[in-house]
Amino acid sequence: MKINQSLVRDQGEVLPFIAETGGQNAMIVDSTALPEQVVRDVLRSAFASAGQRCSALRILCVQEEIADQIIEAISGAMEQLTVGLPYLHKTDVGPVIDTNAKEKLTQHIEYMTKTQRLVQQLHLDDVCAKGDFIAPTAFEISDLSILKEEKFGPILHIIRFKANELGALIDEINATGYGLTLGIHSRNETTYQWIEKHARVGNTYINRDQVGAVVGVQPFGGQGLSGTGPKAGGPHYLYRFTEIKYHEAPTA
Repeated sequence: MKINQSLVRDQGEVLPFIAETGGQNAMIVDSTALPEQVVRDVLRSAFASAGQRCSALRILCVQEEIADQIIEAISGAMEQLTVGLPYLHKTDVGPVIDTNAKEKLTQHIEYMTKTQRLVQQLHLDDVCAKGDFIAPTAFEISDLSILKEEKFGPILHIIRFKANELGALIDEINATGYGLTLGIHSRNETTYQWIEKHARVGNTYINRDQVGAVVGVQPFGGQGLSGTGPKAGGPHYLYRFTEIKYHEAPTA
């Protein structure tokens, strides 16, 4: 908003401005989902690039009938992740961007450890003693509203929901004000189409991870606090740079 206002003030006219920021990105998993696929896609979406992707998974919403199974599987799968030097092929999770980011994430982990249920936190070995490393961590949280802002790092928040609470859950996700990515894992076509229709996000990923949109192939962008639109590379992108001018018809 500040950039947009500055452009108008300095230039005296509205200039094209397309921005995309982060999001409080959620993934919804219902009881028909394939657990192995869910776990694979959760780990990639939440911890790839140390969780430092704008589209990264922040809030995993699991239907209560399968929540215990999914949470246990995620906890076990996290133990297979290797945290270390980013230039080594064996490394799955490298450091975060700088010391300031590390401090903010550390404070959030400390707060969540005191107030919510810790599901899993990896141990950092001596290799990570120097550098801005954050241990991949997962919490089960009591309520979505406790997350006031995006935490840009390898931290996953898990929440359970009942089948009859799906509509209310979508409302809560929309109420965060963010709208970048949403993941859905369901084999019920009616369910995932309904979710996609009612979620106010720029990009919805169904039965796959929610990071790694291909530049030049898959248009990408958000709404609300997650971007001004239209999507970069989308069908309306070029029109954003055009200006309509009207000319009076010559008189006879």
